Amino acid sequence: MLNATHLPAPASPDTAVLTNSTPLDEAQKTATASSQGQQNMRNAQILEASLQVSLQTGNDSLALLYRTAVDAINQELAPELGPDAIQNAMGQDHSAQATAGRIVGLSTAMFDAYAARYPDKELAEVAQDFVALIRGGFKQGYQEAQDILNSLGVLGEGSPVAAGIAQTYELVHKGYDDWLQAKLGALRGDAAPSASADAAPAAPGPATAP
Repeated sequence: MLNATHLPAPASPDTAVLTNSTPLDEAQKTATASSQGQQNMRNAQILEASLQVSLQTGNDSLALLYRTAVDAINQELAPELGPDAIQNAMGQDHSAQATAGRIVGLSTAMFDAYAARYPDKELAEVAQDFVALIRGGFKQGYQEAQDILNSLGVLGEGSPVAAGIAQTYELVHKGYDDWLQAKLGALRGDAAPSASADAAPAAPGPATAP
């Protein structure tokens, strides 16, 4: 009687996946497993989406800044107000003034929802805490956008891209300052606050890098 030939058992789906895994696949898994890797993957996704248009012009670079800033502010607000508290509306005017105005307007519009979570705190203190929170989120988003644009080599001396994002940086901080001043003035009952709490920031003089 002939001896039966023992053939290897067919590979399970899991085994097949491992067999077909490439060094690149393993590197991506390792990168995704780390917090820094997750941040890098996120930056890569932002960059990939943004590169669908040219980042060599100031307006497209401000679109990137707007996206990263709003995304980062959303992260800061998420523990208090849930994910995507600010809807990131793209495809709009991306001049420095318009970009800053939307960042300030969209983020400060979340104040009432934020304040409702702290009914026992003085409203002036809540307003100051709120501005500190969204200001920190904006700074994070600005730094991410700046890192991406630096990697593309578009932030050299005299670059209109650098001037545009620097002007937007100043306008957003001025907008937050004006909003807080107006909010605190309204709480004090000032007769004529210097700026509306919901006003978009005004354009300053020539921009300087932050």
